[in-house]
Amino acid sequence: MIVDLERTTTKDISKKLVSLRSELGATALGRVLTLLVSVDESFADTAVAAANDATRLHPARIVVLVRTEDTENRLDAQIRVGGDAGASEIIVLRLSGELADHGDAVVTPLLLPDSPIVAWWPSNPPDDVASSALGQIATRRITDAGMAPDSRVDLGLRCRFYSPGDTDLSWTRITRWRALLAASLDYPPFEPVSKVTITAEAASPSADLLGAWLSAALNAPVVRDTTEDGSGLISMRLDRASGPIELARAQGPTAMLSQPLQPERQVALLEPDLSQALADELRRLDPDEVYSTALCHGLHRVYQGTAHQETESTSTAQEHEMDESSAFVANASMGQISTHPTKKDVADAVAVAAMQQLRTAVDQRGVAHLGLTGDLLASKLFVRSLIWLPAIQYGQASISGGATSALSHVATMIAMTSRPSMLVLCAGVSRPSKSTVWMPATTSRTCQRQPLTTPPH
Repeated sequence: MIVDLERTTTKDISKKLVSLRSELGATALGRVLTLLVSVDESFADTAVAAANDATRLHPARIVVLVRTEDTENRLDAQIRVGGDAGASEIIVLRLSGELADHGDAVVTPLLLPDSPIVAWWPSNPPDDVASSALGQIATRRITDAGMAPDSRVDLGLRCRFYSPGDTDLSWTRITRWRALLAASLDYPPFEPVSKVTITAEAASPSADLLGAWLSAALNAPVVRDTTEDGSGLISMRLDRASGPIELARAQGPTAMLSQPLQPERQVALLEPDLSQALADELRRLDPDEVYSTALCHGLHRVYQGTAHQETESTSTAQEHEMDESSAFVANASMGQISTHPTKKDVADAVAVAAMQQLRTAVDQRGVAHLGLTGDLLASKLFVRSLIWLPAIQYGQASISGGATSALSHVATMIAMTSRPSMLVLCAGVSRPSKSTVWMPATTSRTCQRQPLTTPPH
């Protein structure tokens, strides 16, 4: 049964759901979770069909939020129950005008009580899904880098803003690959892997994550051999002293697995479609620590290895540079990004790092200039954190420990971004002609720097 409600409210939608259950004779809900789907109009039908198929194994209330281009503030809804919704009940909400920016408020009255909430972005997810309006009310957040225009940039964002509970369907699609490779390493000889070679198309986030997982788990370099676009993930090779382990896709849903001291054998390697991958992710509602390790500790090794290969295979100056997306992920993964649960915690950590850099600048140059940029709320949090540091009296702009007289000027362009991840600290003499910009993260191992022709004021 499909019921359309035009220019409606969440109150009317809730009443209609109760009425429909009564008409169909369903006195119990029998739903195990709420699945929130945020999607554009162009992909809405595909997302609804995939969610419907996936929840046959996990009966759920599916709430689909569709942003429209209509400028009028209105809410249109469609309710699907019974045979049109399988084992679930589907509510499609079309949000127009300013209402489209308040999807979290719209879905709140429709959430199942005392049940997990899973959010899924089939395409165009926000940069930081955990901090988004829907992400904050969900225990699990699912994205799909395979649908992104640039999968490397998208995975870089997932790495930079990772929060426990995040996952990606590109990771889900390689579950069978990971199972076969892990099982093959359980057979003798038990030797370390010296190199990992992946053969796949260039834009394959699943291949990148598979290489990241192996690199992080085996501490081995990863080499990416690219094939034609659309070929997907073709093969995987693990080099060892006694011989390689090779897993290569054959025709159809099978692959050939070969390894030392074992006969070559054919294994099942079916790649799940969209609904199957989503159903697999709905099986677990706890954080995926293995995905976290691969994304945040192994991905930069894959991209750095890819960039090195490209450098060796070309002679032009432009092609000698690491591509922008690879560099972004590599830099973001190598200890230059640290996460904290609240803005206050971030401000405290940045204030401590600022003081350490200020002391160093004063010792070396005699004067320290502190320049920050961003919004007012984070600025106040940072200033408050700076005031309460034992080593500084912010109102007098002084530092304890013998350096008080040397600190003649602190330029307080006070500010932090709404998601502060960069501190810009300039160390030099008073009004120098050139300064050095330090960009340390709160837990970075090294600092990047570059000359400026005009110092900040």
